[in-house]
Amino acid sequence: MHVLVVHNRYASAQPSGENKVVDQEVALLREAGHRVGVFERRSDDVAARSLLGKAAVPLLVPWNPAVRAELAARLRAERPDVVHVHNVFPLLSPAVLAACADVGVPAVATLHNYTQVCPPGTLQRDGRPCTECVGSAPVPAVRHGCYRNSRLATVPLAVSLSVNRRRWWSGVERFFCISAAQRDVLVRSGMPAERLTVKHNFVPEPGTCRVGGGEQLLYLGRLAEAKGVRLLMAAWDEIAASGGVGVPLVIAGTGPLEPEVTAWATGRDDVRYVGLLDPAECRKAIARSVAVVAPSTWLEAFGLVVVEAMAAGVPTVAAGHGAFVELVEDGVTGLLHRPGESASLASGIRRITTESALGRELGQAARRRYEQGFSPAVGLERLVEGYRTAIAGRSALAHGGDTRASRGDGDSR
Repeated sequence: MHVLVVHNRYASAQPSGENKVVDQEVALLREAGHRVGVFERRSDDVAARSLLGKAAVPLLVPWNPAVRAELAARLRAERPDVVHVHNVFPLLSPAVLAACADVGVPAVATLHNYTQVCPPGTLQRDGRPCTECVGSAPVPAVRHGCYRNSRLATVPLAVSLSVNRRRWWSGVERFFCISAAQRDVLVRSGMPAERLTVKHNFVPEPGTCRVGGGEQLLYLGRLAEAKGVRLLMAAWDEIAASGGVGVPLVIAGTGPLEPEVTAWATGRDDVRYVGLLDPAECRKAIARSVAVVAPSTWLEAFGLVVVEAMAAGVPTVAAGHGAFVELVEDGVTGLLHRPGESASLASGIRRITTESALGRELGQAARRRYEQGFSPAVGLERLVEGYRTAIAGRSALAHGGDTRASRGDGDSR
């Protein structure tokens, strides 16, 4: 199979689960003998633009005509069987779908978050779940400045969502939702249920699994409010005030709360902030852990770190909402805490760090869950199945003389 992957890479200065998923899927397909090309832009390149070029970036978010022309030319030259779209913000735009329609190549899209119904893609505002824009015009997002706390920065995303909604829904043969929880939200918002299929992200074999009970509790991810970092700090302070749990908390990652985390951890024996780790260091850190903690306050669409922990035979203490409730079976492969409640998080941490037999049992069950649902073999099977369904769907439309391009969904702009 010949696949062209389309992705706008996130800034390299901060860890990106989406970049990791894209790279892993490309490698998986190539190892299986498929021909895979990549059509990409990099958010890092924005910094190298002229002042005028930087000012023009928001105008390209809803529509980038140069990308449409460039991608269409490449599709005509290479004629892939299917195009797999990931992130298109900020430099690619939904113009990539028009290019696919122009050439008649079927497109699939992985929905890594909730940008189809929420401009910033988080379904969260002021640290709490928010669905004001779901199923309606995204005016509330602009009013509240939901992207980067800026009304001006939110406008391009809101405009793109509004003007390109129909193009997404009609121009993509198959949407890959990365959890059933995410699919449920999108179906309720009005997205076409028949095109939304659940395809969990896979995780490569880590090469190292936990031996023994572990020596630390690990938070691994972006240091941001939505990831529950402040909640974790509050829970850990509560634990420390009652005597601790005998193992340190290790925090790895970077993000907007880094100065706050650094100041909080400084001078403490029970906390270590280790900054941004490379992939090999991440795998080693997970394998040394009693548990990985994932206290997100927003409704995670997946939770890659949870599955990475499963692969290493390490249980998770995770917030009991969003995709976590289908990834973590409470009391079997990990523990779930009440979302947003530091006392509940602290209770889960105490239990998993002090009951060593439970921790080992949960870790073994987590590893079995990984093998059954998130291994590379399972990931490849579901990915190729989705491609074949999309190709068959486009072929059936073409033979019926009713392609989306002929219905005007590939219109010019």
